[in-house]
Amino acid sequence: MTDNRTPPVSTSSQSEYLANLRTGTADLDAIYARCAEAYQDFDLSREDFREAVIGAVEKYLLGFANEGAIPTVEEIRKFISDLQVLDLYLTLACGRGNEQAWCQFDRQYRSFIERLAHQLVGRGLDANEVIDSVYVELYGTKTVDGVRQSKFRTYTGRGTLRGWLRTVISHAAVDLYRGRQNEIPLEEWSKSGDKMTESRGWRTAQGSEKSMLENVMRERYRSVTIAALDQSLATLDVHETLLLLYYHVEGLKLREIARIVETPTSSIRRWFQRRSKRQRNNPTRVHESTVMRWLEKVYKKVSDRFQSELKNKHGLNPAQIDVCLDIATEDFGQGVDLNLEEVQSKSFAKGKAGNCQAEGAS
Repeated sequence: MTDNRTPPVSTSSQSEYLANLRTGTADLDAIYARCAEAYQDFDLSREDFREAVIGAVEKYLLGFANEGAIPTVEEIRKFISDLQVLDLYLTLACGRGNEQAWCQFDRQYRSFIERLAHQLVGRGLDANEVIDSVYVELYGTKTVDGVRQSKFRTYTGRGTLRGWLRTVISHAAVDLYRGRQNEIPLEEWSKSGDKMTESRGWRTAQGSEKSMLENVMRERYRSVTIAALDQSLATLDVHETLLLLYYHVEGLKLREIARIVETPTSSIRRWFQRRSKRQRNNPTRVHESTVMRWLEKVYKKVSDRFQSELKNKHGLNPAQIDVCLDIATEDFGQGVDLNLEEVQSKSFAKGKAGNCQAEGAS
């Protein structure tokens, strides 16, 4: 867990550092207890909290120290006392997908994220896109070795969470601006014919034997990928399919999906309502992080069935399944047998008949 920039130390220096660390972190249990008392429903272990704090110590006191310099007990204690431990505790729980932590985060920081996004890019679709991007980064859509790659993993508690969020939001706004710069107006595209100017970043595709072989291999697996994906999607409940359609086919933002769920007449509102007493009594607000959790559960369901279809029905090995996963990721929504109007009509019919039996997704 030592940062890559940590300078090499001798065995004696390492022993000295570990001894100082044990003494300097003696109060961590008491700090953890205070945080756990403040946020009783976050289910964050003492070990996870301790690991995060020590990681911050090693990053800043060791990683940026002069070569051979070992932080003293006093330096370690001072560093820990200056950490925003409640903010760190909150982000650690959010990064691990705790729903109560996300609700707390939304209550504390949702209005700040919205306000700053509007200040940076103005109101309207651009601000909503920045907000959407921030929540996707914070939640983390990828998992590596069983660990969710949430942006929260980069927060160490050194500085306030509000200040850290300001940086994340600013970067999202800059990325949006850069994306706008790379867009080519439709009228320019139509005038250019088949040629794209080099100044716009377009390059003529250069054929090669390697790329041709890769294309042939991918085409071999494309039909089986679509068949397995269709079969996997067919196992979804109507409301799970609607969620994927809204996000991937219709291109709706997380906030737009949330607003659909919030609408009293929505055919999917009753299915997506969460079951706790507090949520039943106040079911009107749905946040982006909640929609992300619903999407992730649907992804998991589709992925498990998809890989099972490829292995058991089509006889593919792990390497071949990886190729199909790449194809499915790139081409999701294209050539897949999904029809929004048909799914919506089925959902309405089920809702009208009162037979909607699906479990809440959160």
